[in-house]
Amino acid sequence: MNVLFFKYAIEVERTRSISQAAENLFMAQPNLSKAIKEMEDTLGFNIFERSSKGVIPTVQGKEFLVYARNIVSQLEKIDSIAKPNSAELQSLKVSIPRGTYVAYGMANFVLGLDMSKGIDINVQETNSVQTINNIAGGQYGIGIIRYQTEYEKYFLDFLSEKDLRYETIWEFDSLILFSKEHKLANQPDIRYEQLADYIEIMHGDNIVPYLSASDGRNYENHRTDKRICLYERCNQFELLTKVPTTYLWVSPIPDDILKRYDLVQRRCITENRRSKDVLIYPSGYKLTSMDKKFIDKLYEAKNEVAFENYE
Repeated sequence: MNVLFFKYAIEVERTRSISQAAENLFMAQPNLSKAIKEMEDTLGFNIFERSSKGVIPTVQGKEFLVYARNIVSQLEKIDSIAKPNSAELQSLKVSIPRGTYVAYGMANFVLGLDMSKGIDINVQETNSVQTINNIAGGQYGIGIIRYQTEYEKYFLDFLSEKDLRYETIWEFDSLILFSKEHKLANQPDIRYEQLADYIEIMHGDNIVPYLSASDGRNYENHRTDKRICLYERCNQFELLTKVPTTYLWVSPIPDDILKRYDLVQRRCITENRRSKDVLIYPSGYKLTSMDKKFIDKLYEAKNEVAFENYE
């Protein structure tokens, strides 16, 4: 059986859509559908079925995909052995949430690399569901996901479905981030109702597994009627600095980032804003030396911002 077909099936599982998978694979949808059908005919069972959640694996399909991911992963490792100077290559593939102390840890990790050796670092900042799919699909070795604790059951069920292991990195109260020029900047604690007159900046693609799109949006926006939805990190600090009527929910942020952008972070007196950052990786995956170095730098960054008044 063509190993390329395994990658096709993995991408369909990741996107839960034949059309989206075909687009990501740079191929025509009919050709992908034909390839999946040929694979199913060869195996003697259906890998996927259509449901209200999209194209999802059958019971036998789930078992097949576990083996397919393992085969693809092992072949990629064999390919890496064949690359010149592979033993000297400093390689990391990680999928992380956007910004804050995690990005700070990543920068410190890169600063610690040996510049006399090869460097191959792949980092994607994205939402938690995409990160889970990235790790389950084998595109990245490890990932960091972030979710509000009230939705923990959904995320843990999704991790179990994808056969992924997880370890809590940090549980924290989300803070409000805004410009020093914001009218609330000098208040040590903010009441949630005080935010009603201001514009919330949020990442527009954050969703919760198994919830509808509208429920997923409510997960982030807390029903605010003033919002700016972003899909990357670059603009968030610029908006916060230059538009002093905006604010953003964040994990605690290192002081030098606050100073760089003239921002402040404050507590907000509200319920349901306890969050978790969780390390995830496939069952049976062995952390590489580069994985471990990155995780060490991540914890150093976390400890730097986890001072007592933010616990």
